[in-house]
Amino acid sequence: MDNLKHYHSSACSPKSGAVSVILKRPLRRVILFIGLCLVCACSWAQSATDTPTKSETLSKYRLSAGDVISITVLGEDDLKKEKTRLTDAGTISYPVLGEIEVRGKTVGDLEKMITEGLRGRYLVNPRVSVTIDEYRPFFINGQIEKGGSYPYQPGLTVRKAATIAGGFKERASMSKIFVVREGDSSNTPMKVDLNAPIHPGDMITVEESFF
Repeated sequence: MDNLKHYHSSACSPKSGAVSVILKRPLRRVILFIGLCLVCACSWAQSATDTPTKSETLSKYRLSAGDVISITVLGEDDLKKEKTRLTDAGTISYPVLGEIEVRGKTVGDLEKMITEGLRGRYLVNPRVSVTIDEYRPFFINGQIEKGGSYPYQPGLTVRKAATIAGGFKERASMSKIFVVREGDSSNTPMKVDLNAPIHPGDMITVEESFF
C-alpha cells in the first residue's frame, strides 16, 4: 500500500509541476504586456504635457520688427489701425498715443498698454483687440529646394520649415542641420534635429551629405 502511494505521488508530482509552469508563463506575459502599456501611456502623457499648444505659443509670441498687426477698439473706427508693419525700431504710430514701443511685447501686453493709454484721456472703458496679420520671417538655406525667407507660423519646426521651402535636396544631411537663434549676439550655430522648434528670425542651415 505504501509503495502504491509512493508511486502515485511520484507519478503525479512532475505533472503538477508542469501544469504550474504552463499556468505561470501566460500570466507573466500578461503582466509584462500590462507593464509595457503603462510605460507607453505615461510617456505619451508626459509628451503631451511638454508640447506647447498653438494657443500657448501665440500668447507667448513677442512682437518685433517685421511683424504686421491690426488694432481695433470696439465702436471707435477712428482708432482702428489695420495691417501695420512694425518699424525696424519695433514701434508703430497710433492715434492719440503717438509713437509707441511694441518690440518685445506680447499681444496681451500691447492690448493692455493701449487700453490704459486710452482710458480716461479719450474713452471711459476702451475694449482693445490686437491681432497678428503676418509674422516676421524665418530664414532657411543650404541643401533646400527654395531657400530664402518665409513668414513664421506658430508651431513651426525644422521639418515644417523645410516643407514650406520646397523640401530637402537629394544630398541634404539630416544629421547636419544648424540654427542660429534670433537675438543671439554671438551668432552661434546650434545643431538640431527635424523636430526642433523654430522661432521668428531664426536662420536654418542644412549642410550637404558626402555619403
